[in-house]
Amino acid sequence: MGIPVKLEVFEGPLDLLLHLIDKNKVDIYDIPIVEITNQYMEYIQEMQKKDLNVMSEFLLMAATLLDIKCRMLLPAEVNEEGEEEDPRQELVEQLLQYKMYKYMSYELRDRQMDGERLMFKQETLPDEIKEYQEPVNLDVLLDGVTLSKLNQIFQDIIKRQNDKIDPVRSSFGKIEKEEVTVEEKMDFLDTYITTHKRFSFSDLLKKQKTKVQTVVTFLAILEMMKMGKISVVQEHTFDDIMITSMV
Repeated sequence: MGIPVKLEVFEGPLDLLLHLIDKNKVDIYDIPIVEITNQYMEYIQEMQKKDLNVMSEFLLMAATLLDIKCRMLLPAEVNEEGEEEDPRQELVEQLLQYKMYKYMSYELRDRQMDGERLMFKQETLPDEIKEYQEPVNLDVLLDGVTLSKLNQIFQDIIKRQNDKIDPVRSSFGKIEKEEVTVEEKMDFLDTYITTHKRFSFSDLLKKQKTKVQTVVTFLAILEMMKMGKISVVQEHTFDDIMITSMV
C-alpha cells in the first residue's frame, strides 16, 4: 500500500481500520465487516482530496472491504483441506502485522525519548581508588596446606642439595659469597609461571643449585602467595604441593 503518509489523525487505511475496530470495541479476529465498511466509507467521503496518492490507498482499501462484504453474503468457500475459508482472514493478518509494527514504533519512540534524557559525566575516581586491589585472603589461599608439610618438603630439598656435594672437591677451592635476593627470585618466578601455569613445589626447588638459592626461592614463593600471584594446593595428606599461577 505504499509508504504511510500522515493524513489528519491517520497514517493510512490500516490505521483507520484499527481506529474503527477499537472505537467499536470489536474482536479483530471477528470483524463485523458490514458495520466497519459503512463507517469506513463515511470517513473517506468526508476526506479532502489533497493528495491523490494517499486518497487512492484509502479507495483501494474501500474496494477491498466491499469485496469482502460481498463474499460474506455468498456461501462460504471450501479449501483443499475441506475447511471453510474466511474472506476476512487476509485483512485480519494485515491488521495484526500493522498493529505490531505500530506498537513497536511507539516503543522505539519512547526509548529514544528516554535516551535523550540521559546524561553522562566524566570519570572522576581518584587514582587511589582505581589502584585499589582487594586484600588476599590467606586462609582461602593456603586452604589444605600445613606448615609441617611445607617444612617437610623444604628439609627434603635441603638434604638432596647436601647429597649433591662432592665431599672431596668441596674441601678445597675458592670460596665465594653468593648473593641472591628475594626480589630476583620473584622476578624469576614471574617469568617461570608464564610458561608453567601449574607445577610442583618440589620440582621447582630441585632446580635450585645451592642452599641459598633454595632458601630464597622458598621465601619468594611465600611472598607471591601473599600477593595472590600464585595459589598452593595439597589435595591429599603427604602429597606433593602443587603451585598454580593466578595471573
